[in-house]
Amino acid sequence: MSIPQEGGGPIEHESQLAAYLAAGCKPRDLWRIGTEHEKFGYCRDSLNPLPYEGPRSVKTVLEGLRDRFGWSPVMEGDHIIGLTKDGANVSLEPGGQLELSGAPLETIHQTCDEVNQHLREVREVADKIGVEFIGLGAAPIWRHDQMPMMPKGRYRLMTGYMDKVGTMGKTMMYRTCTVQVNLDFGSEADMVQKLRVALALQPVATALFANSPFLDGKPNGHKSWRARVWRDLDPARTGMLPFVFEQGFGFEAWVQYALDVPMYFVYRDGVYIDALGQSFRDFLKGQLPALPGEVPTLSDWADHLTTIFPEARVKKFIEMRGADGGPWRRLCALPAFWVGLMYDQSSLDAAWDLVKGWDAETRDALRVAASVDGLAAQTHGIKMLDLARDVVALSEAGLKARARAGAGGLVPDETHFLNALKESLDSGKTPADELLERYYGDWGGDLTRIYEDYKY
Repeated sequence: MSIPQEGGGPIEHESQLAAYLAAGCKPRDLWRIGTEHEKFGYCRDSLNPLPYEGPRSVKTVLEGLRDRFGWSPVMEGDHIIGLTKDGANVSLEPGGQLELSGAPLETIHQTCDEVNQHLREVREVADKIGVEFIGLGAAPIWRHDQMPMMPKGRYRLMTGYMDKVGTMGKTMMYRTCTVQVNLDFGSEADMVQKLRVALALQPVATALFANSPFLDGKPNGHKSWRARVWRDLDPARTGMLPFVFEQGFGFEAWVQYALDVPMYFVYRDGVYIDALGQSFRDFLKGQLPALPGEVPTLSDWADHLTTIFPEARVKKFIEMRGADGGPWRRLCALPAFWVGLMYDQSSLDAAWDLVKGWDAETRDALRVAASVDGLAAQTHGIKMLDLARDVVALSEAGLKARARAGAGGLVPDETHFLNALKESLDSGKTPADELLERYYGDWGGDLTRIYEDYKY
């Protein structure tokens, strides 16, 4: 979930909404990589989730990062709810999941260094207070009633609204974690091609990164329960977006879609004002019930765009949103996977050739199958394992073509960050498969073993 956005002043014409998105267009030499990942914190002795306050708490971790490593606090009222430093920020998900939203960086080498530095800092702070962190797509044991609520106004509003529009919204908010990458586009046409490929191939990312086979202390029948949760959250703001594949799609079509997504809130002077279910179209006319007579700013528009949750979404960049949170090697593998596909034109064209013949039914079926069966999924004549091999090969070719060296030139490119995925392709096993083998094998059904064996 996002911190309040900074977009600009009053909106005088609807055309400014598409112009806001188009302002994200950048020449290739300015394309960057932004990696985000979430993780669960817990008390080492009790294995319970971290409360917001107390000697072993989310607040204490944030304050430790602030005091020891020079992060600047982000406050909401009297509460510290995030941190910023050098273009990156640390924020809180509703149930206390700690998220790093990385700075926009040039290479996977840099973004992986950033992830590793963040995890080292978190570990140093956490060790001193008896806290651990773990990367999984869903909380394996904790019930909903065990989860704390972070003191953020938007979360209080969203929590009460979720049961009105779906069945799993609160599960998403409080008991799931993801890793995602944010990538740039050069033009409207480039955005369109990248978004279409991103949406069509999110099921491949879901399968490769599937890492949430447990919920409420037992297997849940899915390799990615996190992906299952998103299918019953709120149909008005989730999904695979068939209209993106229609002729004429572009920034304006995205605007019209976003305008039809019901609002959550308006942020004013540090306060989240309840606008649940209200219309941004009415807001443009000065007819929003929550703020009668007031028209929105571009910052309000930027905030609204953060409340739209499809499998890939457009802001001033494109967010790839289909992967479970996981172990540290996968935190570097996800940006590598998408950068190889998106930042080399030959690989992007080849990826589009793979998917351009699929219809909406096929794309949706792949999404469901990936959630249930991971790399073993088969639907509409497509074997996920074969598809994933083809896609990872395209990504690897794209990374080789980028030829971005690391380690002072000793590493010629970024392809080694795909090794974790290639190991999965060789074995046919996702992280979820490995977890299930441990559960039925040496753990003997004792799921508490997951914390010690898979902590960061």
